Amino acid sequence: MTRRYTARRPIRLSDTDATGRLRLDAIARYLQDVASDDWEDAGFGESDGAWVVRRTELAVTRPFETDLAVELQTWCSGIAGSSAARRYSLRGDTGGAIEAESIWIHLDASLRPRRLDESFREVYGSSANGRRASTRLTLPVDVGGRDGSPWRIRATDIDRLGHVNNAAYWAPLEEAWRGGLDGRLHAILEYRQPIDLGETVELAQRDDIAWLAVGAEVRSAARLDPEGAAEAEQLARA
Repeated sequence: MTRRYTARRPIRLSDTDATGRLRLDAIARYLQDVASDDWEDAGFGESDGAWVVRRTELAVTRPFETDLAVELQTWCSGIAGSSAARRYSLRGDTGGAIEAESIWIHLDASLRPRRLDESFREVYGSSANGRRASTRLTLPVDVGGRDGSPWRIRATDIDRLGHVNNAAYWAPLEEAWRGGLDGRLHAILEYRQPIDLGETVELAQRDDIAWLAVGAEVRSAARLDPEGAAEAEQLARA
């Protein structure tokens, strides 16, 4: 039987901005949490490895504005070696709707990629339906000629793997794209290298691309497409 995991949660005051819009970093945290809940509900635990996000694409097809609760559904949408794709559908109680997909890398105890075994495929293989999870990164990393400013990493941004948590990467995008996040939108965030506490990070942007860089090294790249209705609908149908 194809596995789909469903959860419900309230939308807290700390998840929204001053207008009531559900923030990008809150959405990313929801995706992370429901993925972890599904993993545990399927009978897996810490001994079965850890997961880190390589890439997340999300499409806000109907904004969350007055919603007070959200239903989240997630399922595996692709498998390849030590990586898996995971789809998500989020529905608010007053009409908010988001579709998303993340590429996750499976790690062993030493944080090296660990191949997915038959037990994983037995649980998640039917929903993947033969599709492969691509870890290829596509966003540009040339940050020459960009506008940049320091971005301070906080102790609260660090998770138990010792790096900035994937949801925290969306917080600077709220700053970079402030004023352009209302309504329908399509956004992609690619995680290239971890960021650690104490590193000097710069938030740089040019047009619709934003980067987090440490020195000359780009650690993440993101693209916003506020007019991404067609792409949003394509993701919603996938």
